[in-house]
Amino acid sequence: MRAMPAKRQRHACYHVSMNVTTPPAEGIIRFRLEHTNGPLPGWAEPGEILAWFRRCRALGGIGRYPPERYQGAAFGNISQRGPEGFLITGTQTGGKQALKRDDLAWVKSCDIAENRVASQGPARPSSESMTHGQLYTLDAGIGFVIHIHDPLLWRQADRLELPVTDPAAEYGTPAMAHEVERLMAMPATRQGGIFAMGGHEDGLVIFGADAEQAGLRLLALYRRACARSVDG
Repeated sequence: MRAMPAKRQRHACYHVSMNVTTPPAEGIIRFRLEHTNGPLPGWAEPGEILAWFRRCRALGGIGRYPPERYQGAAFGNISQRGPEGFLITGTQTGGKQALKRDDLAWVKSCDIAENRVASQGPARPSSESMTHGQLYTLDAGIGFVIHIHDPLLWRQADRLELPVTDPAAEYGTPAMAHEVERLMAMPATRQGGIFAMGGHEDGLVIFGADAEQAGLRLLALYRRACARSVDG
């Protein structure tokens, strides 16, 4: 992936040529995970996570492609802020038709400096947990985060005027967390609630105050992309 010429860069974002020839391995947890097998916390009410997982599966944003794409790894994850930490779908659960409580994890803390995530639950947390955690840390108003993969949306990131992370920042790493911090310093990112991941093939992140706002932003993004495709 290469950066576009400087004249196309806006708002200090990266606008990249979305064409990956040798993508990094997918679905691998890259942080130091301290996980305890156990129940979800008593406050956990994952109904909205489970509902939006089904919707994103139907849209193709969460799932599993044949082995030639993403090395056969499942993709996509969803989280929701809690009174302490957040709930998130488990690693490599995107290939399932539907999720249950046992497919979720409770992330208690994320330490970017130490590249460490502490969690508890019946499943290990998504490899994108650090990105979700960074969003919750940076903005107390964020309550729900959706991470999808969509080639058409990702390749239109420039046309859709989406903020884009540095292509050198790989998913699930402190580098990506720092890129999220950079983008969140921009009013356009906070107001729009969407950014593309320049170094994570087909990856987009949508967030909102709650599940409804995040979900409506996702659906509106699809409508915008379809309209622009029709308009040429």
